[in-house]
Amino acid sequence: MTATDLPARVSASVPPYRLIAITDDLRDGRDGLVARASAAVRGGVTMVQLRLKHTDARAVVDIGRALVERLSVPVIINDRADIALACGAAGVHVGSDDVPAAALRRIVPPGFLIGVSVGSDAEVANAAGGDYVGVGPIYGSASKLDAGDAIGLLGLAHLASAAALPAVAIGGITVATAGDVMAAGASGVAVIAAIFGASDPEAAARALRIAMDRVVR
Repeated sequence: MTATDLPARVSASVPPYRLIAITDDLRDGRDGLVARASAAVRGGVTMVQLRLKHTDARAVVDIGRALVERLSVPVIINDRADIALACGAAGVHVGSDDVPAAALRRIVPPGFLIGVSVGSDAEVANAAGGDYVGVGPIYGSASKLDAGDAIGLLGLAHLASAAALPAVAIGGITVATAGDVMAAGASGVAVIAAIFGASDPEAAARALRIAMDRVVR
């Protein structure tokens, strides 16, 4: 067995935003989603972001609690800090139209993780008070219909520097490109389809971690 055959591992030295798996849908119900998330964690995912745009708040709280109880890595909630607090999640990821990170920081408990989406220079100011920025879309992606124009690796490097926070690259990233975004300045990668759309989320996550971890940062 070679080094690249070894499964990726999560350790205390690996930040929670190293490899974020963002949920896609409930095609296999709550238990199916939790099972897919568990498989992704076994493969090396370091955080799971619960993103269910078309699911009511009560159901998201229920699913969030199930993920928190089952997973050994932090769970964060998309957009809604109130839901994150209600289900005991580790944090929230907010966009440019959500409550600013600096305002959230004044009301959330110590240690609460806040990720902030940044896709342009105009959005960099929104990152103040956050723990990391989600920068993208790097490449074209079918998972986010509102993703806008891809910013590419040069855009990633620029916004990562401007935000002055750990940058998590998002948008169309695959095993083939994961190393490239890390080399361009990303501290982590966030994906939807590359893990939750895969037939084997554990193997997909492992392959991504191997590709990412070849690049030393």
